[in-house]
Amino acid sequence: MNRIDRRFAQLRADQRKALIPFVTAGDPSLDATVPVMHALVQAGADVIELGVAFSDPMADGPVIQRSSERALARGAGLHYVFECVRSFRERDADTPVVLMGYLNPVEIRGAARFAREAVAAGVDGVLLVDLPPEESDEFRSAFVQEGLALILLASPTTSDARLRRLCEDAQGYLYYVSFAGVTGADRLDADAAGTRLHAIRAQSQVPVVAGFGIKDAASAAAMAREADGVVVGSALVAALDGAADPAARAGEFLSPLRQALDA
Repeated sequence: MNRIDRRFAQLRADQRKALIPFVTAGDPSLDATVPVMHALVQAGADVIELGVAFSDPMADGPVIQRSSERALARGAGLHYVFECVRSFRERDADTPVVLMGYLNPVEIRGAARFAREAVAAGVDGVLLVDLPPEESDEFRSAFVQEGLALILLASPTTSDARLRRLCEDAQGYLYYVSFAGVTGADRLDADAAGTRLHAIRAQSQVPVVAGFGIKDAASAAAMAREADGVVVGSALVAALDGAADPAARAGEFLSPLRQALDA
């Protein structure tokens, strides 16, 4: 049982919902990433999704696109990301860290080498938004060998046949994209998403968390009614942009969401 499984088991025992913030590694500065991660945990994060900046983030909206551009301009490559996780682990041995990004940087390194280096740094899972489940066997095999969870995505347009496969193959947790579109869009329909989430949770072997469109305490609480947890990304990234004290701002942003989920 890895950190992700342990964390969700504890959340189930405590009857609590997972709060999963996303931040881009290297933004708003190279030095801010690790302090922001610690501040998010102190504010109630259960899992941290750490974005690996990519030059063509096609699933992301303008906020995270610009965040990735800034991070890349500062030199926030995969080596930097691993070093951030390694540094984070010096003080936090328990909070799961999931890298979220795109397939190309993994392919360049090779699946086996990437998995070894990620686990050695302290990474628990990887979510690759442009890796279809039908083409994931090589990566899954390499990741499983090292104990690295391959987090999968489902969406409102996922067919029943594909959803069955996702639910069978899912590791760690299943990430439900609340609407068809890019990150940061403002068109969340919590009722429609809740109906779909209820059906997915009924057949999933792992917890199901919801992301996309969650921007504040109210939207987090609404989506958590039918999900095992929620992911907040673009709104947090936007809040950190230009912050004089990014770690303090991260805590200020996340605390109300934690309170709403626990209410």
